Amino acid sequence: MSVNKEIKRVTTHVLQAMKAEGQKIAMLTAYDYSMAKLIDGGDVDVILVGDSASNVMAGHETTLPITLDQMIYHASSVVRAVRRALVVVDLPFGSYQGNSKLALESAIRIMKEAGAHAVKLEGGAEVADSIKRILKAGIPVMGHLGLIPQSIYKFGTYTVRAKEETEADKLREDALLLQELGCFAIVLEKIPAGLATEVTQSLYIPTIGIGAGGGTDGQVLVSHDMLGITMDFTPRFLRRYLNLAETIQDAVRHYTQDVKSRDFPNEQEQY
Repeated sequence: MSVNKEIKRVTTHVLQAMKAEGQKIAMLTAYDYSMAKLIDGGDVDVILVGDSASNVMAGHETTLPITLDQMIYHASSVVRAVRRALVVVDLPFGSYQGNSKLALESAIRIMKEAGAHAVKLEGGAEVADSIKRILKAGIPVMGHLGLIPQSIYKFGTYTVRAKEETEADKLREDALLLQELGCFAIVLEKIPAGLATEVTQSLYIPTIGIGAGGGTDGQVLVSHDMLGITMDFTPRFLRRYLNLAETIQDAVRHYTQDVKSRDFPNEQEQY
């Protein structure tokens, strides 16, 4: 029987065992109670309360505007719904870069106020001090390498990262460093599949890919993209499992027509 079917609650230890046994890890985002409850009920292993809430929930162009208080609000809503999955919460832009004391304070707030199980932050050697300090406090950390959306203005584009050998070498070094520091897993975003496979095989901690091919230990997608709620984002790596945008709009139109035609409510739908 597979590890992830036996356990009642996914932990960082369970993810390690899944990698050791060659079982793939499924991860999706959630930002609110209702969606988190549905996703957790679908046997996903990890739920990420991503700073992608800045785009998906608030309509911002980038992930940069979302605040720590807003991330805690979303995370606490998710945690209240989840019974099985490991809940990982993004540290938002400005809450950890260049200041390890601030990074620790931010991580502690997420753990205490939201009840999260782990935090995620972007970058390698540049954020090593922050990672060390958070880990010393006993807080599990998930790393994130490759395309790091919080640095979008530095890169200037959302294109594939680490295609050039210099950047690929840095990613290899950073992945080993994050493992050495004590991160329990690493997200690899939008990098060549061959490099992602190589890095995955070089590590004993799990990798979770998004646009990084099938050689990683697991996959993550933004739920709203995967379910077809948001339809204006169509990268090659995205597989849409539903077209909820159309389904929801059709239902809303049907409701509106029923109200205007006086069909709703009928005699059975009133007191």
